[in-house]
Amino acid sequence: MNALVPLPVLLPLCVTGLKLAIGPRLHRFQRFISLAVLGAVLVLSVVLMVAADRHGPLSVHLGDFAPPVGITLVADRLAGLMLTVSSAITLLVLVYSMGQGMADRDDQAPVGVFHPAYLILVAGVSCTFLAGDLVNLYVGFEIMLVASFVLLTIGGTATRIRAGSTYVIISLFSSVLFLVAIAMTYAVAGTVNFAQLAQRLQEVPLGVRTLLEAMLLTVFAIKAAVFPLAAWLPDSYPTAPAPVTAVFAGLLTKVGVYSMLRTQTLLFPGHRLGDLLMLAALASMGVGILGAVAQTDLKRVLSFTLISHIGYMVFGIALAGRTSISGAIVYVAHHITVQTTLFLVAGLIERRDGTTELTRLGGLARAAPLLAVLFFVPAMNLAGIPPLSGFIGKLGLMRAGVADGGGWAWALVAGSAATSLLTLYVMAKVWNLAFWRDAPPGAEEEGVVLESAEDDDTGDDDTDDEEERPTGSGLPVPAGAVVAAGFLGQSITTTKHLPWPMVAATGAAVALGLSYTVLGGPLTTFTQAAATELLARTPYIEAVLGR
Repeated sequence: MNALVPLPVLLPLCVTGLKLAIGPRLHRFQRFISLAVLGAVLVLSVVLMVAADRHGPLSVHLGDFAPPVGITLVADRLAGLMLTVSSAITLLVLVYSMGQGMADRDDQAPVGVFHPAYLILVAGVSCTFLAGDLVNLYVGFEIMLVASFVLLTIGGTATRIRAGSTYVIISLFSSVLFLVAIAMTYAVAGTVNFAQLAQRLQEVPLGVRTLLEAMLLTVFAIKAAVFPLAAWLPDSYPTAPAPVTAVFAGLLTKVGVYSMLRTQTLLFPGHRLGDLLMLAALASMGVGILGAVAQTDLKRVLSFTLISHIGYMVFGIALAGRTSISGAIVYVAHHITVQTTLFLVAGLIERRDGTTELTRLGGLARAAPLLAVLFFVPAMNLAGIPPLSGFIGKLGLMRAGVADGGGWAWALVAGSAATSLLTLYVMAKVWNLAFWRDAPPGAEEEGVVLESAEDDDTGDDDTDDEEERPTGSGLPVPAGAVVAAGFLGQSITTTKHLPWPMVAATGAAVALGLSYTVLGGPLTTFTQAAATELLARTPYIEAVLGR
């Protein structure tokens, strides 16, 4: 069973090489192998999660080199659950992207780029979840960075290049800081292997240990978009096409949260920076949700709610107890699914009406009742309406805060409740403007060009500046304007009859989110066992070091 651990990383990488060798030919075969490999990764993830639950953490030393020399991959309950959820989401987003026609013009390019970049992104995500040392975790981050920049800027419009450049600059800064932290860790402990660090860092002077903890938390907080290190996110994500934004917002920020969970429980047990984390969690909740209240573009609303709800996960990590860690894990799985689903719905709205600007939408509940249902269910789930999974995760976190009884814990309980109410208000606002009220005058007709190869905001055409504003900017866009909705410059137009793969993938994501409610008991039991395993540390250390 241990031999299966590297496969979620190796399969996408190997298939990427095959795709690059094939080139832009054989479109149907390319789609088939993409779906097949992500389906295989999902099956492998489920197998690893079940095996880790039954038999304890699974580990493998690549090349049979033992720590600290070799690369170690470890699959425990937490990694198995994160792999399973992320694999399901990336598979659904791939189906959605095929329905949107994202790689339709790969045959006109020297190399088909979308599918290889997407598979590399999946490999990077899997690598971070399975990493058994700091260097391999860094490698996983860099794999994701390379693929992310390609996906954010594919098509080459000026808006995407600007947003992608901001994302890359911030990511490179965090990468440099991560490298410094890794070097310092190796200097004081003589290893970067997690299991060995868990033993050796306890002998390091408290001040040095706290400095290393602060540096790693800063790196992961940038990746996770924790306030005040989240300013880059609202301007970077909304400019990308809906599937890219969905997988980035739903999944990539949670890689940072996962890294915080792993290092705080395994390497830095205790509460040395607990109060600082609680302050960051409270600020993320408040600033994020207030930013969402002020927005009138759906993509930007969802981007700010993303920042806000990262605060719930940091809340659980900061308390560092069994109940709080369990609640944080539940909330990570819930939020990956629900946030991705809402961005997919935003893409459907954009494909149907040509915009996500709420002031220019209306009447969707009557005109597109299925679309209304696809939005309403995950929106209520995000707001934490009982008995949905958002309520389960928030309830666990609030109970942990009440049990802690500290001043910061009570402040976070109050902040969590207020954020939930404001999230409900924001979702009700979106519902009222986009779905419930009548459509405003001047709404787009069917057939509006969303993006074309000739028309972008690079200044190479004759359209005026007003018509070149992307919908993600939150600025008014007149009917017929060019907006960022497609890939590779292909012409994509609005349609009242949405492509069935896009609708089916979104419906499956809604169902996946609801399954967390139906399976709330087993899910909570599993996350409690994962939290116990994380806090005990011994099962992980013994699985890696063999003693």
